[in-house]
Amino acid sequence: MRHGQPKTIYLRDYAAPAYNVDALSLVFELGEDSTRVTSVANYRRNPETPADAPLELYGEALELLQLRLNGLPLNEGDYTLTDEGLSIPNVSALCTLEVVTRIYPQKNTSLEGLYQSSGNFCTQCEAQGFRKITYYPDRPDVMTVFTTQILADKQKYPVLLSNGNLTGSGELPDGRHWARWEDPFRKPAYLFALVAGDLQHVEDHFITASGRDVTLRIYTEAHNIDKCDHAMQSLQRAMRWDEERFGLEYDLDIYMVVAVDDFNMGAMENKGLNVFNSKLVFASPATATDMDYVSIESVIGHEYFHNWTGNRVTCRDWFQLSLKEGLTVFRDQEFTSDLHSRPVKRIGDVRALRTFQFAEDASPMAHPIRPASYMEINNFYTVTVYEKGSEVVRMYQTLLGRDGFRKGMDLYFQRHDGQAVATEDFLAAMADANATDLSQFQRWYDQAGTPQVSVQMEYDAAAQACVLHFTQRCPPTPEAAEKLPFLIPVAVGLLDSQGRDIIGTQVLRLGAAEQSFRFEKVPEPPVLSLLRGFSAPVKLEYPYSEAELAFLMKHDSDAFNRWDAGQRLAMGTSLELLQAHQRQEAFGLGHEFISAFRAVLNDGSLDHALRAEALQLPSEADIAEVAQPADPAAIYEVREFIHATLAKALRLDFERWYAELHEQGDYSPDAASIGRRSLKNVCLAYLGRIPDEGLHELCFQQYQQAGNMTDAMAALSVLSRIDCPQREAALQHFHDRWQQDSLVMDKWFALQASAPLPGTLQQVQQLMRHALFDLRNPNKVRALIGSFALRNPLHFHAPDGEGYAFLADNVLELDAMNPQIASRMVRPLMNWRHYEPARRALMKAQLERIRAHSGLSADVYEIVSKSLV
Repeated sequence: MRHGQPKTIYLRDYAAPAYNVDALSLVFELGEDSTRVTSVANYRRNPETPADAPLELYGEALELLQLRLNGLPLNEGDYTLTDEGLSIPNVSALCTLEVVTRIYPQKNTSLEGLYQSSGNFCTQCEAQGFRKITYYPDRPDVMTVFTTQILADKQKYPVLLSNGNLTGSGELPDGRHWARWEDPFRKPAYLFALVAGDLQHVEDHFITASGRDVTLRIYTEAHNIDKCDHAMQSLQRAMRWDEERFGLEYDLDIYMVVAVDDFNMGAMENKGLNVFNSKLVFASPATATDMDYVSIESVIGHEYFHNWTGNRVTCRDWFQLSLKEGLTVFRDQEFTSDLHSRPVKRIGDVRALRTFQFAEDASPMAHPIRPASYMEINNFYTVTVYEKGSEVVRMYQTLLGRDGFRKGMDLYFQRHDGQAVATEDFLAAMADANATDLSQFQRWYDQAGTPQVSVQMEYDAAAQACVLHFTQRCPPTPEAAEKLPFLIPVAVGLLDSQGRDIIGTQVLRLGAAEQSFRFEKVPEPPVLSLLRGFSAPVKLEYPYSEAELAFLMKHDSDAFNRWDAGQRLAMGTSLELLQAHQRQEAFGLGHEFISAFRAVLNDGSLDHALRAEALQLPSEADIAEVAQPADPAAIYEVREFIHATLAKALRLDFERWYAELHEQGDYSPDAASIGRRSLKNVCLAYLGRIPDEGLHELCFQQYQQAGNMTDAMAALSVLSRIDCPQREAALQHFHDRWQQDSLVMDKWFALQASAPLPGTLQQVQQLMRHALFDLRNPNKVRALIGSFALRNPLHFHAPDGEGYAFLADNVLELDAMNPQIASRMVRPLMNWRHYEPARRALMKAQLERIRAHSGLSADVYEIVSKSLV
């Protein structure tokens, strides 16, 4: 609970640990009411630490039972105990400390430390959960070897797991049994894991490049054991890919994944024992969509890739979080790109970056990928640290080339294996391996905000030369009003009037506030293809005409920019219609706009998945970020008009492609099949915008006949937006069929929460009383409350403010149980300044109500207080 304002932690105050740990032994005696934890740590004083420096240990919500220093018991006067930790003065340079604590996992609703999920024990120690288990220097730069022994009732908890390799097990005379695990690799406490429960597993093997046989196991409850095949295959693909792409081989005898229902995050990369949110493990054609299959493969890969980028080389402190997360996100993006459609993967990643990270950069919570300060580290597991962090890593590869990037990675591991390091170490490895100066690149780590790059073209017909004039600027953010120029790789192409490349893609190094680049042998004024592949996380400003954007949408050889031209065209059209709305004028779409979308839909040279992406309009959230002060109701009306007008104009085309792509047969999650289903269902979504009973029936027929969850959810998603009899029939049928499957029912909750129909907020409130909804389960909260706040701007931003009040009520209730989830749920209120005055005042009032609440957690207090500054 908060007592006054939480303390701010600053990067500038970093100091090496006063004591390191040579070895740590843990014994867990798991009970039905409480758990007894005995830790024995061998401490070694840092040579630079004064001899009289006390041993400072972190600990929260612990019941201290016993302390023994070098075998001798300590009395209360021998140490100082606070709510945050333990301090022991007068310790020797080498000492052994035994700590016995009692904890209560069954009552732990924060889902940090050791807790129970569906009757099974599991842990989550990142970022600072280990201090809820025992008193310890819980910081990432304290690395040691762990030995863990677990004792528990054999009948209730037949499976006992921890990090490393199993080195012993046995039975005890009182019906309990034990298991001992030893991890030979030094690691920080945040990578510790323990799982105990009544679990079954699927097993397979992987032969590494050097010929070692690694046992692979995925643990889950018995009723889900048949849904683990895809996760196992994804793991094997990830292990092979990492060997081939980066030369990185797995290092233990066994690799384990455990799926749990109650988890704050997606998954956790604990050394050799990954704990996963069950939604990112279980998949079958009947229960998982195409995107579920791709997400599972991606996250399985992500956590496995952490074995080297995060575990073998870890963070010196939590300010360096992007060192492991941004790098590993980049690696999982490349993994998915190599296995599926690279352009489609890139489009999806950039779409998410622009929608969520650009908004974060424009909010009071804007921060660099390496923050300079924090109150609560859990608040910095953000899209900036992860997704923008991955873009920064990608820019190294863009600047250095794939081979140069690989050389930098090799040097990074050669220098730092087994160490806890900082972002400067990664930058130095990249620069040194390629003998190049990257010192300016450090600004991406130190400066917040989204740089804005403006371009002007000058064409000299006589000289057949084209000059591009660039300027860059970055808006003020909380940490700095003035920004130094970034080093920005800008990938550029020039197209002739036939849509052919005059020059191939060239990567320009924009490093100054103003800079020009000259291109020779350009026989005609070119159409510019700028920032190809989204070569840097910036906002591009260039005065494209509608005709130029339509031209690029039809002809650009860069698949990403072809999609992006359509997004720019649709955004420009949306802004024009919003102005017409303000003037109370009639709406209309130009022939050029409709023609460009028809050309993409009917271009058989493009793969289906890319066409599906290109036909999707910018989201309401994207438009709101540009059209400020935003009026969510007007934005919804404009976007619906564009959808409906395109649907009517291209109806015959949509119907033809829908019929051609509609297929029966066995489900396959391969890239080509996913692409066909994606385009087919985009066509269905457009047709669903037409008020035609026959088309409503078409959606219902697809729902009824669907042989997989992808097609069923696509049809149900269309019906959920329409006030028609088929809607209620399909939703009820879905409920009755899947009410025994908690994860599938999350889809049902989410669809109804995001519906734009009248009365949606009342429906959400009613669903919160549903027997399958549980406020203590993060997946349920995200599915229902999160979907309403993030995916239903029309009703969340209702003019009466009831959507804001609803969210604030639930944030306060959640905060008492699970501050991490509460702090994530409050974020839709952060950008209150972006909206028109009436809504702005209502949002601000709810933030002030939350801030004034007694006993607010540091997690929520930090978000709310910064939002109101």
